[in-house]
Amino acid sequence: MKIGDLARETGVSVRLLRYYEDQGLLTSLRTDGGHRHYTADAPTTVTRIRTLLDAGLPTRIIRDLMPCFLGDGPELDVCVQGHLQAQLEDLDARMAQMQRARTSLSDLLDASARASATSPPPT
Repeated sequence: MKIGDLARETGVSVRLLRYYEDQGLLTSLRTDGGHRHYTADAPTTVTRIRTLLDAGLPTRIIRDLMPCFLGDGPELDVCVQGHLQAQLEDLDARMAQMQRARTSLSDLLDASARASATSPPPT
């Protein structure tokens, strides 16, 4: 399968497919002319990469997880649950931080609105 065919089949741009290859997430065979050709399982690999990226995992971790998929589906071997649990905990911590920042910003806006409402108009 050529790179353009893989891009059409997966809905992922050629540029991103090249990036995945540069990151060691996807492999291709090269013709004598240097053109990329992918094996029949490449669409499954791209789908897995996209699933892990959508889950917020960085490519350096995805590279380590790629060999741990079971069968043709999205299931991962139990041995990688520690990676996934750590990522989930990190995401929860970042969400909590963002909620605190949102609350602080909202409080500032409320205080400013109250001050504007009670202060005399400029002369």
